[in-house]
Amino acid sequence: MKSITTFNLQYAHRFYGFCGEAQYLHGHTGVMTIEVEDTINEGVNMVLPCNEIKKIAWSVLRNFDHALILRQDDPLLPAIIDVYSRQGIKNGAPQNTNVGCAFKTELAEAYPSCRLIVTKETMTVEGMIRITYELLNDKLNITKITFTSGDNTASQCYKVRGTYDRCPKCGVILDEYGVCHKCGYVDN
Repeated sequence: MKSITTFNLQYAHRFYGFCGEAQYLHGHTGVMTIEVEDTINEGVNMVLPCNEIKKIAWSVLRNFDHALILRQDDPLLPAIIDVYSRQGIKNGAPQNTNVGCAFKTELAEAYPSCRLIVTKETMTVEGMIRITYELLNDKLNITKITFTSGDNTASQCYKVRGTYDRCPKCGVILDEYGVCHKCGYVDN
């Protein structure tokens, strides 16, 4: 069975080197749906609480919300960093409260304090799915990710690798010691 959670992301980007409208800096409202599969957890009668999926995924996806996403070779990148430095917001601002954890993967690097994501390839809906899976595949049993941005939609299915031990009282994934971070349950 699956638990399905949806996220809304506001971001700006451009397709550097692309011949068409998308070569200009522009913004999107993106909608990402993550499907997680596992057995029904007997204690709480669900795969995984949707708010737990949201918490785990949002810890990295929040970096994409209200962010500028540029390819690493985009000549706008040094200019943006320079402007942010002169403005005094390169290393954060008091109003920047939706800061996720910094990350660096094969496909992207997040600079949360300045709401910037630098990607290896042009940020497309397909690229966003690949980056998301790369960031979350060891945290959730993701079977499908769908991302819609403007008129564009892509979807990718994945194979489940097994099951996670979950708390019989609240359904969250137990840590490596069998402890629930939410309610304190300890698996004996």
